[in-house]
Amino acid sequence: MPALVHEFAWPDRVVVGTVGRPGSRTFYLQVRDGARSASVALEKQQSQLLAEKIDEMLDALMADDGNRYSVPAQTPAELVDNEPLDQPVEEQFRTGSIRLGWDPTTAQVVLEAYPLDLADDEGPEESAPGLDTAEPSEVLLVRMPVGTARAFVQRTRQVVRSGRPACPRCGQPIDEDGHVCGPPDPS
Repeated sequence: MPALVHEFAWPDRVVVGTVGRPGSRTFYLQVRDGARSASVALEKQQSQLLAEKIDEMLDALMADDGNRYSVPAQTPAELVDNEPLDQPVEEQFRTGSIRLGWDPTTAQVVLEAYPLDLADDEGPEESAPGLDTAEPSEVLLVRMPVGTARAFVQRTRQVVRSGRPACPRCGQPIDEDGHVCGPPDPS
């Protein structure tokens, strides 16, 4: 059976946001085009890495001598989006893997998010070597223009940083109830 594809070719909005309090937040990648929207859950680290990789991709395009694309170095002011996630947040799936690409025909960053495969956590399956028969049940396919991609990176970094502050001594997050860390390891 073919995968259910949530495709957004020229979205009105592409953001990472959170639901919940620092320390127990759930991160979401949310996309909207008119009245249609999709939200997929992400890990904080996935959100952070996604922003880094998109930023690297845009910087590489800017640095290319033969670059014919107008990639902004900074987020265009008109594309800054600090609004909360659209409510209600209805999770399509929890993201397992993400694939990034570049479409030179439309000058867009292409993001594909696939659901977490719980079978991977349960151990190897009995199958023929090199034969991958598992097809994802769903996929989120988003095409972002370069300005939108820069705005996505900026917002995602802000959202990731807005969590619990880090302990200056051990670097671990400080909980609302405080934080007690042991002395540094002398070794």
